[in-house]
Amino acid sequence: MRIVDVCAFYAPRGGGVKTYVDRKLAAGPAHGHEIVVVAPGDEDRTEIRGPHARIEYLAAPRFPFDRAYRYFPDQEMIHAALDRLRPDMVEASSPWRTAEAVASWRGSAPRALMMHADPLAAYAYRWFGQVASREAIDRGFDWFWRHLRRLDARYDLVVSPSRSLAERLAEGGLQQVVTNPLGITPGEFSPMRRDPALRARLLERCGLGPDATLLLGIGRHAPEKRWPMVVDACMAAGYERPVGLVLVGDGRERAKVVRHVGENPHVLMLAPITDRPALAGLMASADALIHGCEAETFCLVAAEARASGLPLIAPDRGGASDQARDSGGEVYRSADAGSAAQAILRFLDRGVERLGAEARARASATRTLDAHFADLFVRYESLVSAARRAA
Repeated sequence: MRIVDVCAFYAPRGGGVKTYVDRKLAAGPAHGHEIVVVAPGDEDRTEIRGPHARIEYLAAPRFPFDRAYRYFPDQEMIHAALDRLRPDMVEASSPWRTAEAVASWRGSAPRALMMHADPLAAYAYRWFGQVASREAIDRGFDWFWRHLRRLDARYDLVVSPSRSLAERLAEGGLQQVVTNPLGITPGEFSPMRRDPALRARLLERCGLGPDATLLLGIGRHAPEKRWPMVVDACMAAGYERPVGLVLVGDGRERAKVVRHVGENPHVLMLAPITDRPALAGLMASADALIHGCEAETFCLVAAEARASGLPLIAPDRGGASDQARDSGGEVYRSADAGSAAQAILRFLDRGVERLGAEARARASATRTLDAHFADLFVRYESLVSAARRAA
């Protein structure tokens, strides 16, 4: 079957969405399907990825809030592309205008909405969570829930990459939700890449000896990632036990994070690491991954950490929380530095070496993107078969 993914947030230098789409372009043909990704670009052009995989870029303006991305300016260009491509199955990868455009297309192909984003958690819960309960915020943003329910009624499938998001969508009245967790690219991350000498060097750069605990944080410097809170938690735990923190990333809030770290010698900030083997070696050489964002739909970096043999310390909401619980790690109250500090101390009290050994033993069981796509394509085949019988 021909699967067309209308992907508004694919960009050549993008992050998690790019990783996901690039793997889909390889996985689809391996399962006997053709994959066509429709993405906004600087010009109309086609990028061939294989005999049955390609990206169709449509000339589109730059996204005003992030110049790395572009956006589809109207529904008509999406409808024209779908009319030309004649898909058997259509995906929308954003719950906003792209989802509306795919829903209103007059073609007969079944369609799926991929929840790669969680706007309420990323924005509304973060903005108003200190002054209102989640239930009150949901009532205030009922217009968004009505929007999701309208999409749900027009789609055959709403795919959630984590249990926590799926449960919240179901509580909000959506009826087509299925949970299909994402996963990692196989073969990149492994406990075999652990390097005790690298760990010792990083702790030394944090002003600590090899008996200290090395925590790792990886991600964009953006408000929803809550790196200042993570820094505060590590500093608080560090008053009782020696803890070093390595932060890897960059972004528009980098200056704010740098100011927050200040002169703390136990926090080391590194630029983004684009060399995947080097990143895998760094991840395998830490003692645990600590995460601050409760708005992750899946949290790829948490899955990569699990595949590297790291225990997880994560907020109690969002995709990272699912993975922390499944991995035997620790969770804390979202957006609460004091609770995060206590989670770090609980992790230390349980035994860093023991928990690390257990995490390394479980690492090979980490879900892969290939398993995600295998499950997804089975669902798509069922929907397409039913549509053909009905026709």
